[in-house]
Amino acid sequence: MKKNYLRPVLPAILALGFLGSCVSTKKYEAALAENRSLVVLQDELTRQKAELESERARLQQDKERLNQEKSDLAAEKASTEASLRTNLNSKNQQVTKLSADLQAREARLAEMQRILDEKDKAVNSLRQVVSNALLGFKASDLTVDVRNGKVYVSLSNQLLFKSGSTKVDAQGQEALKKLATVLQNQPDVNVLVEGHTDDVPVARGTAGMQDNWDLSVLRATEITRILTDAGVAPQRVTPSGRSKYVPVDAATTAEARQKNRRTEIILTPKLDELFQILEKN
Repeated sequence: MKKNYLRPVLPAILALGFLGSCVSTKKYEAALAENRSLVVLQDELTRQKAELESERARLQQDKERLNQEKSDLAAEKASTEASLRTNLNSKNQQVTKLSADLQAREARLAEMQRILDEKDKAVNSLRQVVSNALLGFKASDLTVDVRNGKVYVSLSNQLLFKSGSTKVDAQGQEALKKLATVLQNQPDVNVLVEGHTDDVPVARGTAGMQDNWDLSVLRATEITRILTDAGVAPQRVTPSGRSKYVPVDAATTAEARQKNRRTEIILTPKLDELFQILEKN
């Protein structure tokens, strides 16, 4: 009888085969599991990659938008700065011009003030000279004062005329000739002779006179003749009549009427320089 030497080994071989089969199955299943994990991982990576690509694209768009906004802001800034520089230059030019105009105006005002000061000085000096020349006449008959930058020599009709007359009395002629002597030495002074009456009408039938207008004008004309005959240039003297319409005292009393019957000789320094400055303005 042959011995079966394989019998003792077979179980071992079967065991080994079975063991090998088990190991392969586990490896296979492990491989399958690993493969599935890899697939899942790959899908996740693919998804994340897609998200990253989308995010990258969005960020790129944001970058381009921000760059465009930056470029637009830079352009706007440059335009604004250019506009501001232009406006600033324009304002600077305006300020410079206004400053120059102001300086020129201040210079003209200073020149005008200088002329006015000189005129005031000349008026006060003239008043003093005239007052000194006419000393000796009663204050009620002759006054010299300054009003509105002019010298007013007021002579009462009591000093100059008899009632209703246009001929100057001797004492009045003496005063006028003294005044003419002063005016001859004041060639830059204009002379206005104003005749004034009271409110009593001229007597009917008075030769050459219809009313107080005629009386005031004729008296002013007579005084003008005396001044010019005494040496005052006729071009400087203007006779005028104011009749009863510029009274010193509006009352109708004898005293008020006596005040209103007067002749005012108004002396005005010439202001040619001042008028020239005003014309330039």
